[in-house]
Amino acid sequence: MMQSIQFFEKPAQPVVAGPWSVEAVQALLDLPFLDLLHQAQTVHRQHWPEGDIELATLLSVKTGGCPENCGYCPQSASFDTGVEANKLMSVDEVRHAAQAAKDAGATRFCMGAAWRAPKDRDIERVAELIGTVKGLGLQTCATLGMLESHQAEALRDAGLDYYNHNLDTAPEYYTDVVSTRAYQDRLDTLAHVRQAGISVCCGGIVGMGEAPVHRAGLLAQLANLDPYPESVPINSLVRVPGTPLADSEPVDPLDFVRVIAVARILMPRARVRLSAGRQQLGDAVQALCFMAGANSIFYGDKLLVTGNPDVEADRQLLGKLGLRGSGSQAA
Repeated sequence: MMQSIQFFEKPAQPVVAGPWSVEAVQALLDLPFLDLLHQAQTVHRQHWPEGDIELATLLSVKTGGCPENCGYCPQSASFDTGVEANKLMSVDEVRHAAQAAKDAGATRFCMGAAWRAPKDRDIERVAELIGTVKGLGLQTCATLGMLESHQAEALRDAGLDYYNHNLDTAPEYYTDVVSTRAYQDRLDTLAHVRQAGISVCCGGIVGMGEAPVHRAGLLAQLANLDPYPESVPINSLVRVPGTPLADSEPVDPLDFVRVIAVARILMPRARVRLSAGRQQLGDAVQALCFMAGANSIFYGDKLLVTGNPDVEADRQLLGKLGLRGSGSQAA
């Protein structure tokens, strides 16, 4: 008689709080795949017993013409990607989009603007957009580039709930991706946001040609922020023709799941979000990501200027998995 295989004979080891070394994070990434998923799922169920998936929609309110040279970004003025520079959207346009997102079930509405660093007059205009979205009963998030402390305070006063500013990758690999700003610039903006009392949304991108140690380095940086971000978007590189990273090797789907799992273990109370590149993963890999602890998705038909699965496809996937969309908080 064939003997059954026994998985997880030993209980998962307790997760130790940071600070996290790159070596310790790499050790987690290197765990046997099923052991890693088991540990991540254990942490996830402890802190998110409801098992809900946050539904967020991202709208590009000011597209293209960015002076930064981030090698992954189709909105950079340095690259010929066919993206035309547009002015900031009107209040009515944003209200219409936010209402549509709410009607589709989204609970958070994120507004992205392709600026290196907004001017104070830009902040005043975005503040009006924030008030409009808040008036619809949605959580608000913005990603506008680098901020000074007084600008972060103005956004807080306008009612901004979250500010997104990704670290992208590990500090050692950062200059291979972008040279128009320093890693410390990103950390300074995050500090201004945190000091203003706005919740932090900060993650990175996998598949930009980085080595495994750089993925560990990114996760360590995120986990060692004090406190770590409330939202952690993990992006799979969308290889856009015309950008320097267009010919990057696609990330192994299971390696992407590993990053999700380790993010969950390191930052147990964060919303870990499947972001750009989600549609390339397919339903099965997304299901593994949810098992690994992802509990937020960008939901709808547009993710800045790259495609995103439409609302109906997302509903079908969540339905097949028995998952529900919600905006409830961690335990």
